[in-house]
Amino acid sequence: MTFENILLDKDGAVARVTINRPDKMNALNHQTLSELGEAFDDVKGDTDIRALVITGTGDKAFVAGADIGELLEVAGQSEEAAKLAGFGQSVFRKLDELGKPSVAMVNGFALGGGCELALACTLRTASNTARLGLPEVSLGIIPGYGGSQRLSRIAGPGVAREWILTGDMVSAEEAHRVGVINRIFAPEDLEEGTAKLVKSMLSKGPLAIELGMQAILRGWDMTQSEGEQMETEFFGKASVTEDMAEGMAAFLEKRKASFQGK
Repeated sequence: MTFENILLDKDGAVARVTINRPDKMNALNHQTLSELGEAFDDVKGDTDIRALVITGTGDKAFVAGADIGELLEVAGQSEEAAKLAGFGQSVFRKLDELGKPSVAMVNGFALGGGCELALACTLRTASNTARLGLPEVSLGIIPGYGGSQRLSRIAGPGVAREWILTGDMVSAEEAHRVGVINRIFAPEDLEEGTAKLVKSMLSKGPLAIELGMQAILRGWDMTQSEGEQMETEFFGKASVTEDMAEGMAAFLEKRKASFQGK
């Protein structure tokens, strides 16, 4: 696929999407969001791909935010502004529906829409020089691409209130401390560290990975007892797969499992 504002590369079982607008600090405009949506659809439909890494071109910004010019176009227009937010949410929601783990590799500023894109991913790695934040209140607005909902679920309402109500930038170390960043690396080790994390997931049963992701995601809106009931159903589904038989056999035979996603 050919894109103008992003790059889509595939290497074995791993796809990589790079937001490629370095002159705009990789800011998200409508076209970039549209291209991301197309890329996510492509990755979902490619049965050879089992994981997705998302990053930004250069070392200054993962994504520095939404395109301010487009935000100005909807100023004073409630319905149009809501449509703009809804479109961004619909694109990021595709990561929830991917059926494969996605990793945001945060290599610089991840602010506003960039932070929300990272939050929409399954996991997040970061350079220790990265900075994250939801500064929308500084512009007189609030996060619109799902940030208020995802941050509170990932790090708790206390962290979400602080980040959103102050609009302050947060260091990668602090984001790691509160659970937003899963693993943090020196800049020169970010690529290798992220690759090792992805490799670890690829070595596990793909059907189990998908069911585990869905159990966590869907459980957000359930009571404890409802979530446990769902978990038992998913456990049952996993227990009749060829991957489960292979995993158990490999454990008993003290060898590496060869999962087929069946």
